[in-house]
Amino acid sequence: MIKNREISHLEHSRVRLSVTITKEAAAGEYSGLVAEYSKKVIMDGFRRGKVPAAVLERKFGTELRAETMENLIEKSLKSIFEEIEERPIMYSSPELEKDDYRLSFEEDFSFAVSYDIFPKIELGPYTGLSVAEPEIVISPEDEAHELEALVEQNSFIVEKDGEAAIGDTLTATCWEMDEAGGEVPLSRRQDFTFTLGSEDNLYAFDDSVVGMKKGEKREFTKEYPADYKFEAFAGKSKRLSFELTGLREKKRPEVNDELAQDISDEYKSLDDLTKDIRRRLEEAAAARKRQLTIEAFMGLVAEKSVIDLPESMIRAEEENLWQRFLSQVRVSEARLEEILELENSSRAALMEKWRPDAEKSLKFQLLIGELIKAEKVEASAEEVDANLSERAKSLRMDFDELKTYYTKNNMLDSVRHDIQEKKLFDELLGKNTLTKGESISYAKIVGRETKADE
Repeated sequence: MIKNREISHLEHSRVRLSVTITKEAAAGEYSGLVAEYSKKVIMDGFRRGKVPAAVLERKFGTELRAETMENLIEKSLKSIFEEIEERPIMYSSPELEKDDYRLSFEEDFSFAVSYDIFPKIELGPYTGLSVAEPEIVISPEDEAHELEALVEQNSFIVEKDGEAAIGDTLTATCWEMDEAGGEVPLSRRQDFTFTLGSEDNLYAFDDSVVGMKKGEKREFTKEYPADYKFEAFAGKSKRLSFELTGLREKKRPEVNDELAQDISDEYKSLDDLTKDIRRRLEEAAAARKRQLTIEAFMGLVAEKSVIDLPESMIRAEEENLWQRFLSQVRVSEARLEEILELENSSRAALMEKWRPDAEKSLKFQLLIGELIKAEKVEASAEEVDANLSERAKSLRMDFDELKTYYTKNNMLDSVRHDIQEKKLFDELLGKNTLTKGESISYAKIVGRETKADE
């Protein structure tokens, strides 16, 4: 069937595959298709299965040739991809070079497709490097913040009369207003609940609604700084209408031994609780320190490695970033795209901005996979079970139940990779020189440090 095939390597891990199919194979595919339709087609004047091939060709010749061509392309590509290494990656489908191919049985049929393949990786040096290891500083304020979080968790909510104050829980209906005072379409948020002072809302209108009473309505304009957390609002202003429909307040427990005992049976006193807070902070700081050190190490490796990322892989990673962004802003995709459009921006513009981060993330992922192969890092069945056992404990699940879930959902490979990655960096960090890096506050690494603190 296939007379010739030729692969040309293009930029960005893309290839062009040229294929020539013999005219005899093309004619045979066409004849087979005509014979198949002759058996099942129904036409006036003929019994089922008795329509002459010539009649079919005269009436449906163009369609039959087009379907024959599609079958030839599909079958030949399937056959070729079973033999060659340059197969399409999951993000990329073969694209025909032209959309006007014509099938003729007087000559061989040739076509060409292009698609992305898995990038070749030239791994740079990864031992004998000097890697900066940061120092993470835990302050008394960090311990106080964690204790405060526990107090908040053990507070309870009650209905409140009077004015809204910082820390109260508000339920409201709000919407954007245009210049004429009308409601901006799709901007209404009904029965929206938030904690006053947290600014855990798209518009950050907390300071504008302090002092409101239940049932009160208020209109105001919000000005957003150039560095606002949501780029679409940065440097802009919004006119908003706000109606307070519900008001509740927190009743906080006293910070004493009784609070510690209420939090866990493990604590007999407040001192036990504060010591455990310190321990958990130190564990979190150590984990983040390792992560930052690994990122610094991978940055050095990436500088000396060669990876020509395919475009389809980058677009897939940008899509992952978009989905994470959606979950953070907590609005619908349609609403977010509308907001971006109103601000002369777009989803495409955001993705272009995120592109460097997407490329960096992909390079790190690919290089880690290459390092695992180079160092022959394995994950045994016993190690997988031990890892699942730890996960089951943290989730308070039965081990067998969790393992069955991971097996049915094809998630065991992810567990193996996590184990391999941990073992890899346990080994590689020991093969490089760790130098003293910058001192970073714990508040900064968890995103709690304000600009005034920096």
